[in-house]
Amino acid sequence: MFRVTVRDHFMIAHSFRGEAFGPAQALHGATYVVDATFFRETLDAAGMVVDIARATEVLKATLGRYNLKNLDELPEFNGQNTTTEFLSRHLADALAAAIERGELGETALGVDRLRVTLHESHVASAAYERALKQ
Repeated sequence: MFRVTVRDHFMIAHSFRGEAFGPAQALHGATYVVDATFFRETLDAAGMVVDIARATEVLKATLGRYNLKNLDELPEFNGQNTTTEFLSRHLADALAAAIERGELGETALGVDRLRVTLHESHVASAAYERALKQ
């Protein structure tokens, strides 16, 4: 399996509901380093998994919707604890939709799987991996 990973980052504020979160129930900030990894069994005719430049642009645009925002104030997250795990799936689904819309170009239509990893520090991360529709 071939893979290509692109990386960016974004900064958010949010809070959590529930005793399990202790002090993180209060409004706090996070800076995530985000890796988007694209997988495919075979390379396209040009020898690529995905166009790295386009993948980088789409990741930046996807993260830009949330950068420097308080996620608690966004309607799409109403009532949701925006944990690192939850956000990794949310972003993976957003990138999958961008692929389906053709935003990463025709090459990306051959991508089999997608993984999004959010690094919340140098020692902790969470990821979500999903298959893409063929």
